[in-house]
Amino acid sequence: MGILDGAGVATRLPAQDLHRARRFYAEKLDLEPIDERPGGLLYRCGDADFALFESAGASPGTFTQMAFEVDDLRAVVDELERRGVVFEDVDLPAMRTVDGIAEIQGNYPTKLATGEYGAWFHDSEGNLLGIGQPIR
Repeated sequence: MGILDGAGVATRLPAQDLHRARRFYAEKLDLEPIDERPGGLLYRCGDADFALFESAGASPGTFTQMAFEVDDLRAVVDELERRGVVFEDVDLPAMRTVDGIAEIQGNYPTKLATGEYGAWFHDSEGNLLGIGQPIR
């Protein structure tokens, strides 16, 4: 067994404007912090935590920095679009979005899935967030 096999994992996302980020996560994603301190907000989704921290650095937003796994991706995408979230279009040889959702073959076979449906959007701070639904 490896030294970190049993460790929990938590994501840290930069925010240039923590107040703006808090509004985005509350209004668009229905998430409220479970804890806060000067310069940081802590959130919990399921059994995982993520934090937004005040940072002068800009987020590159060119890769998925955090993702949520859901049971009904279409319903989540539709609701978030209703709230004003804009989803990214992807047009790559192995993956292309149709109506905001891409089908990714072969992702995570250990989850007993043949692939995954995915969608991506930027938060108010430029962080690229993903939403996925395993294809079983």
